[in-house]
Amino acid sequence: MSNALDLYAKVEDLLGVREVIPVLNEYYHETLETLEFKTLLDVGCGSGTFLEELSQVNPDVQTLGIDLSPIMVEMTKAKGLKAQCIDLCNLEGKFDVITAIFDMVNYLDKKSLKHFFGCVEEHLEEDGHFLLDINTFFAFTVVAAGSFIRDVDDRFLTIDSDYDESVAEYYAEFTLFEKIDETYVKSQESITQYYYEVSELEKLTKMKLLSKKAISIYSDEAEKFYLVFKK
Repeated sequence: MSNALDLYAKVEDLLGVREVIPVLNEYYHETLETLEFKTLLDVGCGSGTFLEELSQVNPDVQTLGIDLSPIMVEMTKAKGLKAQCIDLCNLEGKFDVITAIFDMVNYLDKKSLKHFFGCVEEHLEEDGHFLLDINTFFAFTVVAAGSFIRDVDDRFLTIDSDYDESVAEYYAEFTLFEKIDETYVKSQESITQYYYEVSELEKLTKMKLLSKKAISIYSDEAEKFYLVFKK
């Protein structure tokens, strides 16, 4: 999985998501403005964009980002932020707030997701909050499915993806040709995501769902649900 995440890190700037991230992050910032917290953990921190924004708005909050991609962790550290390449369940310490931004939980199958929620509960302080977003059925079947091609400078990227409704899984194969010296090097990895109803998530945790907001970014249809849980 880490190899796939490292490849994603290499091509993230080609996917058009960097324009979307600030829109999505604003939902998190709006919630955090209503909370009193001193510590925050961002699970699947990526390149650290959210933590960087948070540090500018609230520099007194102690933050930590974790990600399974060493490349992403180094990108976060390069911003002057604390980050570790570690699984949440192997981490020590508790936090007032835990975030999992940009459909991070959709990368976990149901067994792993239940275990993940247990680890979130263990790492949250009492009355702590867990903020996350998940992809909708529309996002998997319409927005993300299909073929995607980008040819920029010394990189050529293709993504072939489809959603299998019979097992509620979205499959994407990334193929990157990257020019190194005078030779193009091919990298290929696949990523699977899993579709969940919000009601399914509620059954996997003892935390209480405080709010659910539909997010429309690419169209009038909701592509994501933004969720706030409380321990």
